Amino acid sequence: MSGARTVVLELTRMEAAHLAGLVTQFTELLEGAESGAGDPAIARLVPDAYADDAAAAQDFRDVTEHDLLERRRQDAAEVLESLREPGSLPDDAQPDDEALMELVELRLQPDALRAWLRCLAAIRLVLATRLDIRSEDDHDVDDPRFGIYEWLGYRLDGLVQAATGDD
Repeated sequence: MSGARTVVLELTRMEAAHLAGLVTQFTELLEGAESGAGDPAIARLVPDAYADDAAAAQDFRDVTEHDLLERRRQDAAEVLESLREPGSLPDDAQPDDEALMELVELRLQPDALRAWLRCLAAIRLVLATRLDIRSEDDHDVDDPRFGIYEWLGYRLDGLVQAATGDD
């Protein structure tokens, strides 16, 4: 991906609000990572560089983990900023409110697009960890718990296609 493309993403206000909520939860997870609680989802976000040497892997993690998590925080902050207005719903919004289905357009410049791609992929990794998805066989499309995971994959795929110019 050359990264020179501006991408227009269309979401409903409801989707934008739900996505803002997911990114907020992701940010809270990252903030909790500073406590060193050993969350498997955080471990998946900062994988070991060396599979065979536990000491080298720990050394690598010690050097890179803070920077990797800080980049993820920055990406999440950029996504949240772009969703601030489109993802805001009135306090009295009702599920049948037509305004929730209003389409909003987000123009993602190349740097913002890369932040979105990294952030959505990271959130999807967290969900995969929480849902214990390690391969396609672990993923049950009929189980409603996988709906958000699927939706993020759909949005991520659309952004990748738009970024690369694939039809």
